[in-house]
Amino acid sequence: MFLRSLLLVCCTLSLFTFHPSLVLADHHEELKAEAQTADKKEETRADEKSDDKKDEPKVTQGTVTIDGSEVAYTATAGKLPMKSDDGETKADVFFVAYTVEAEGGKQRPITYCFNGGPGSSSVWLHLGMLGPQRVKLDSDAGRVRPPAELIANPYSLLDKTDLVFIDPVSTGYSRPAKGEKKNQFHGYDEDLKSVGQFIHDYTTKYGRWGSPKFLLGESYGGLRAAGLSGRLQDRYHMYLNGVVLISAVVDFQTLRANGNNDIGYALFLPAYAATAWYHEALDEPLQKLSIEKLVKNAEKFASGPYLRALLAGDSLQGKKREKIIARMSALTGLSEDFLDRAKLRVSMPQFGKELLRERRKVVGRFDGRYTGSDRDSVGEYTEHDPSGTALFGAFTSAMNQYLRDTLKVEEERVYEILTGNVHPWDYSEFTNRYVDASQTLRKAMADNPYLRVFAACGYYDLATPGFAMQYTRNHLGLSPELRDHIELQFYEGGHMMYVHEPSLEKLRDDLLKFYDTTLNAEVKTPTE
Repeated sequence: MFLRSLLLVCCTLSLFTFHPSLVLADHHEELKAEAQTADKKEETRADEKSDDKKDEPKVTQGTVTIDGSEVAYTATAGKLPMKSDDGETKADVFFVAYTVEAEGGKQRPITYCFNGGPGSSSVWLHLGMLGPQRVKLDSDAGRVRPPAELIANPYSLLDKTDLVFIDPVSTGYSRPAKGEKKNQFHGYDEDLKSVGQFIHDYTTKYGRWGSPKFLLGESYGGLRAAGLSGRLQDRYHMYLNGVVLISAVVDFQTLRANGNNDIGYALFLPAYAATAWYHEALDEPLQKLSIEKLVKNAEKFASGPYLRALLAGDSLQGKKREKIIARMSALTGLSEDFLDRAKLRVSMPQFGKELLRERRKVVGRFDGRYTGSDRDSVGEYTEHDPSGTALFGAFTSAMNQYLRDTLKVEEERVYEILTGNVHPWDYSEFTNRYVDASQTLRKAMADNPYLRVFAACGYYDLATPGFAMQYTRNHLGLSPELRDHIELQFYEGGHMMYVHEPSLEKLRDDLLKFYDTTLNAEVKTPTE
């Protein structure tokens, strides 16, 4: 019995003593599983690094000849994460920056550029006015055959300042982060916060606090620039050197010609006169005048007899009313009968439809030089904007090609040129009053007497007319020593005056002088 038990124990032990492969096999499987887990972790880390690398801005080199000299630049195109104070990413903001190596280690000026909308990317300023390449267009308001062609831009400001083109959230390739609501970026105040944070973050990340800083905004971007002049000072204590306004609006009261806001009708009239002159719709005496003299005549009438007539309302009767209608007809090319029936108040869409009605043509809103055809010639309002349809497609195709072929940007989503995805836009802080950033701009200039403003206006701009910008400038309430810190110039183009090459050339010359003046001018004290 004892021997049988001993044999059983020995046999049992022999399973472990003489068959170690069983144990080793189990251990091998454990090691294999651990190795596979480590490999997966390494692959995950590699994927994360790959994603990070993919999300890094693309950096390319280029050259452009400006004013007879070759300018070598670095282009950086990508997204800058917009983070909350606790480090959570709220949005990714797409930008394209052009920088030039400064001589002697001195930091060059930097200009932050954006268009308006709301809902516009920065493509118009980028490929129309400022970047090293621009869309080839017909300066005489003709249409170009698609697809658009890009050409070198000898009128770029890269020889004077570095340029950063910003696409606000929901435009271009900029989007809210996953799970973030878009309405936190879509509103007047919300927009200033997000664009202001981008400017702060870019300035910090790329070491530009020591650079002179400029903002350059077009159209609604002028309202943004004016608002940012205060936002950057108040939130980040970032003081600007200059603000450039291209066909800008700062006070919406100057544009809203409706209801009892008669000032809007008066401020549009000089642009009506200029557009009628361009299309040779005026009688010979006025048609023989230069565009500058014609517009001065129209401004004098609009701010004097016409504005008083509007203020008089229905009390204006008889010969006085007939005299106003006759002069208005002579300056705008609209018939006296039409003006009589319109009660002297003509909106831009009405003007665009009526001016060339007998020719079966309508004129553009962004640029009154452009003409097109509606379905019929009996309606009261234009059904499309000929200047918009002539330009939007060209800029869109050029931008998409340029981003991929030249800047090497890899992005599958749509580059939103001009989108309605930002609506509804929140103007709640302006409830029961017009949207207006003029006093923000005034205070920024008062707080920082080195800040100067340049406003460029197109004679044929029927979206944000130049006379409206003059009105805004003259009603800022600046102290006497600051009044000459705002410069205003006119150009023989429309809203995007830079699509007219002679105007683009003049605009560059004027801006070079403005930058030089801004960077070198002394500040006057109130006692001087």
